[in-house]
Amino acid sequence: MQFDVLSIFPSIFTSFLNESILKKAQAKKLIKINLHDFRKFAEGRHKVVDDKPYGGGPGMILKVEPLYACLKTIKRKKKARVILLSAKGKMYNQKIAQSLSREEQIIFLCGRYEGIDERIEKFVDLELSLGPYVTMGGEVAAMAMMESIARLIPGVLGKHISVNEESFSQSLNYLEYPQFTRPPLFRGLKVPPVLLSGDHKKIRAWRDKSAKIIK
Repeated sequence: MQFDVLSIFPSIFTSFLNESILKKAQAKKLIKINLHDFRKFAEGRHKVVDDKPYGGGPGMILKVEPLYACLKTIKRKKKARVILLSAKGKMYNQKIAQSLSREEQIIFLCGRYEGIDERIEKFVDLELSLGPYVTMGGEVAAMAMMESIARLIPGVLGKHISVNEESFSQSLNYLEYPQFTRPPLFRGLKVPPVLLSGDHKKIRAWRDKSAKIIK
């Protein structure tokens, strides 16, 4: 899986991509992540990427030209999806993550300020929102989506973890069962005895019964 991220602040991703699971996944060549600063594609001495909105209004709008120019330079794989991260996009969920994990390449367009010139939508495949709220830009959403997609790729999490038993994997309303580890007793709080029994059938039944459901 290859991820390409277009942003005017690519340095935001530096620590994110060089820690923990994603770093290991890149080292094992299970995923590849490319960062693209589309400010470099802006015209003029000062490389200005935003301007005042037509019709007036607060804030600044990202110009379509530098973003499109940057997008054109990215070599597309056969199964590639271009995703615009936007507050007005379709709400992201685990089902979408599972679908995207089967692609060969995902290209994220990260907005900033008051948004991107609407004409960029003509050059994307999907518009997604991380949730019913507004962030400073699309970078946070790109990180969240990259993590949720990458962890579904075989080998990224390792053989000891089953993504099929995790929250939202069985349905969009399913949350994972409670988990415990050593010590068995902490400040008067005990681990459920069934989990210490060694009876896997009873443990499975307890976990199914204890799994939380979002209503």
